[in-house]
Amino acid sequence: MPNRVEPMLATTGDIPSDAGHWGLEIKWDGVRVIAYVSGDAVRATGRRGNEVADRYPELAALADMLPGHQAVLDGEVVAFDRAGRPSFERLQRRMHVAHPPQRLIREVPVRYVVFDLLYLDGHATFDLPYRDRRELLDGLELAHGPIEAPSYLHGGDVAQLTELLDFTLEQELEGVVAKRLDSPYRPGQRVGHWLKIKNFRTRDVVIGGWKPGKGRRAGGVGALLLGVYDHRGLRFTGHVGTGFTDGMLDELAGLLTPLRRATSPYADEVPREYARDARWVEPRLTGEVAYSMWTQDGRMRNPSWRGLRPDIRPEDVRWDATS
Repeated sequence: MPNRVEPMLATTGDIPSDAGHWGLEIKWDGVRVIAYVSGDAVRATGRRGNEVADRYPELAALADMLPGHQAVLDGEVVAFDRAGRPSFERLQRRMHVAHPPQRLIREVPVRYVVFDLLYLDGHATFDLPYRDRRELLDGLELAHGPIEAPSYLHGGDVAQLTELLDFTLEQELEGVVAKRLDSPYRPGQRVGHWLKIKNFRTRDVVIGGWKPGKGRRAGGVGALLLGVYDHRGLRFTGHVGTGFTDGMLDELAGLLTPLRRATSPYADEVPREYARDARWVEPRLTGEVAYSMWTQDGRMRNPSWRGLRPDIRPEDVRWDATS
C-alpha cells in the first residue's frame, strides 16, 4: 500500500461542451485529505503531505467500515453550518487543533466526504478510469456517521445537470467539479481532465504584511497585504480588510508577530497607500480570499477573507489571473 500519495488537482474551467463524457460532483468547501486504512489503523495526510489524522479523530470510523480491507481514499474534510451547507469558516476552528477536546468535536463536527479510491487490497487503481474507480468506491458502501461517499452525476443528463447547477447557486455553494469518465488519477499533478466550475471566485494568497487597525480594531490587525508568486518572486495583489471574525484577527496577530521583518518581501514596489504604516512579515502564511474580478493593474477587486490555508505551501501559490 502506498505510504504517501499527493492528491491530484483540478484546473479552473467551464462546463465542457462534451458533457456526456464527464462526471459531476459538488465542490466541497473543506480541506483535502488522503486516508490510508489498514486493519484497525487509519492514517491521513493533507495536501502538503503532513499527517492530519490527529486533527480529525472522526476518520477512525473508516477502520470499522472497512474491516479486512486495505484502502487509500481521496476526499475532503468538511464542516457544515446550521443550514447544512459546507462552511469553511466553521472548519477553521478545527484545522489547526491536534487532538481536539470532545467539547470542540461536539461543537464543530466534521464529515469526511470521499470521492475517489486509489488503492484496494493489494491493487493500485491510479490507471483505472474515473468511472471504474467510482464503481469500486460505491461497492465499499461508505455511508455511516461522519463518513460518506456521494454518487457523481453523469454530465449527459441535461435536466439533472441544470438542477445541480441551480442547486449549488441557491445554496450558495462554491460550485461543481467535472471529471472525465475515462481519466486516470495522476498524483500531485494539476490536470485538465478535472475542472473546477465555480459559482464565485476564490484563490489562495500569501500574506506579506499587514496594516494596523483603527477604531474597534485599534492595536491589532486591520488589513492583510496579499501576494502570489510569479517568475520574479512574490507579486503584490492587493489587500483585504473584510471577512474577519474577532477570533480570526486574534489568531492572525499571534501568528504574524513572530514573522516580522524590516523590509517588504514583495519583488515589485507596493503602492504608497498600502506601504504606509505597513508591518512587513516573512511570507510563510497562506490564506484564501473570495473576490469579484482582477483589475487591469493585477489587483483583486472586492476581496473578502475566508481563512488560513495551512495545507497549502506559500511557494505553491502561483500567479494565474483565471483562478
